[in-house]
Amino acid sequence: MNINEKKYLSIEEIISLPTLTDTNISDDGKNVAFVKKTANWKDNKYMNQIWIYEKDKGQSYQLSNRDIDCTYPLWSPDSKHIAYLSTVCDGDKKKNQIFVKSKDGYSEVQITDEKEGISKFKWEPTGKGFYYVAQSKESEEIKKRREIYGEFHHIGKEYQNNCLYYIEIEKCIKKSNDKYECPEYYGIAENENEKENSVAYKLTDGKNFHIHEFDISNDGKKVVFIATPSPERGNYQNGDLYILDIKVGKLQKINSNKLLGGSVCFSPHGTKICYTTSIREKEYYKKHIKDSTLEIYDINSGELIQPLTDFDSTVIPIRWTSKGILIRWQNKTNYIIGLLSDDGNVDMLSEKIDCCIIDVSITKDGNHISYNKAISNETFEVYLDDKKITNENSILKGKLKSNREIISWKNSDGLEIEGVLSIPIEFDSNKKYPLLVVIHGGPKSASFPISSGCFNEKYPIEQFIEKGFIVLEPNYRGSSGYGNEFLKANYRKLGIGDYEDVISGVDTLVDKGIVNKDRVGVMGWSQGGYISAFCSTYSDRFKAISVGGGISDWITYYVNTNIHQFIRMYLGDNPWNDSEIYAKTSPITYIKSACTPTLIQHGEKDAGVPIINAYELYQGLKDMEVDTELVIFKGMGYSSNKPGINRAIMKQNLMWFSHYILGESMKDFRVL
Repeated sequence: MNINEKKYLSIEEIISLPTLTDTNISDDGKNVAFVKKTANWKDNKYMNQIWIYEKDKGQSYQLSNRDIDCTYPLWSPDSKHIAYLSTVCDGDKKKNQIFVKSKDGYSEVQITDEKEGISKFKWEPTGKGFYYVAQSKESEEIKKRREIYGEFHHIGKEYQNNCLYYIEIEKCIKKSNDKYECPEYYGIAENENEKENSVAYKLTDGKNFHIHEFDISNDGKKVVFIATPSPERGNYQNGDLYILDIKVGKLQKINSNKLLGGSVCFSPHGTKICYTTSIREKEYYKKHIKDSTLEIYDINSGELIQPLTDFDSTVIPIRWTSKGILIRWQNKTNYIIGLLSDDGNVDMLSEKIDCCIIDVSITKDGNHISYNKAISNETFEVYLDDKKITNENSILKGKLKSNREIISWKNSDGLEIEGVLSIPIEFDSNKKYPLLVVIHGGPKSASFPISSGCFNEKYPIEQFIEKGFIVLEPNYRGSSGYGNEFLKANYRKLGIGDYEDVISGVDTLVDKGIVNKDRVGVMGWSQGGYISAFCSTYSDRFKAISVGGGISDWITYYVNTNIHQFIRMYLGDNPWNDSEIYAKTSPITYIKSACTPTLIQHGEKDAGVPIINAYELYQGLKDMEVDTELVIFKGMGYSSNKPGINRAIMKQNLMWFSHYILGESMKDFRVL
């Protein structure tokens, strides 16, 4: 096919690119399970289905053909069965329950029937049952109060915390003609006396803490978990480590002045625990010396060890194997994996450059590994022992696709900034292109040079390229993967510092002679939406702007969001003690100088960035007589689970920038 006959991916094709997640390898190293997410345009929904790869057969197949979401596959300890979460309808609500199926795809059985659904689970080490995390039941006191007074919620006082449960498979199912059948009775024991007549029983009561991550020792005698006082997002800095002796029911709290996160895992002998930790400080970025690293706790001696002292990046432990701890970390635009040995050395299991691994699973003996990996200009594939076992990039054959490369520049403070530059196949270095800047959220996140459909569900980069734009995605200060000093550079400089990083990147491309300085647009979602909003009111350098789920006023945001600690962490205090910094970093402060046509898009039910931010910016721009449109997506939070909504978001952005920068017609913005 002649290159002139090829086309870039359409918006529908971008959205239809499959997403691979939840990779899990069987402990015999012969099978891999993974989840493939695809767009179902007919029913306007995304579907998650589990696929199985069998090494002996050298092929993959879909485990279930039911029109129901299936996620989080986990192989049984004997590698013969697979458990997973699947949605079950409870009235109008859908809840995740544990299902088990044999490797051949037969004998599917529903194991749990939790009213609030299940968030996480793990096999008991012998395969006899499951440990899982689910919300505690509503208390009898609340039920009685509702009957007397009606419905109300006492903010900050009433929670349904995540509890830990255990369910025995033998009590839940009976075998008949090699097929499993569910019992008519499903009971949960609330105490020791009820265990005999119940198929599941509670290990924690949910009164004092909310469980996030957990692991089970290989001998099945202990459970370790990270828990916070409540499920409120503002409590994430108050996490503690707990060890539960299952047989005697003894719960031990490991006191820590550290900020816990990531995951947690036992050593093979169950005598040590590894987890991600960092210093807990009020002024987190200002006083924080090291980024999050690993810490090992010796249960017998109480000794704390930090095995990595030269890693300036957050390190996540995946599994503690016989050969060491499988860890994953980010180095600029690369996600890397390695095995950490007892002597503190790291054996690299992936390339150091041009490598992005998002999911990884390893066998207990450390001899076999599977992961999802993408390299530059490609989408993700699943690998088993470094051999590619999927072929998702075949979708891109016969299509033009942008070339994505890493560029760098220095801002006025001398801080080096990197970004991903997407250019067309037929790029002409002597031509001045219109430029679009796409800003990632976070801010502790990053843009990567992999195929643009992988992480971007809201901005049609391939369509922008086909229209004649080039696209810059800056990894501005505060982005992950660039070290602790780079994270701290955002402290009390939100908006102002971010703008400097963005505009210096634009100026670099202008100075190189490849960008027309009068034809530049900017867009982003969440934190990227906030930076875009700041560009809209603070600057006259842009021709068009799109603000997605963005913050317009930090005080408005502070009193309406559920993540107050996020703001205090970056701005250093609350608005009542330091109103000046809140005003200085708020886009709405500069509303009188706004002059750039601005599209505002927002999810109606976005709890992280409440919709009031969108209305405030919209009204301010209207009052300043700036061209603006506000689009509210009904029922949507931060993102949408409907491909049709994502298509609308992309098309609106394509139309907006094509009109205001390229001069294309936009007869009626509401008609797509």
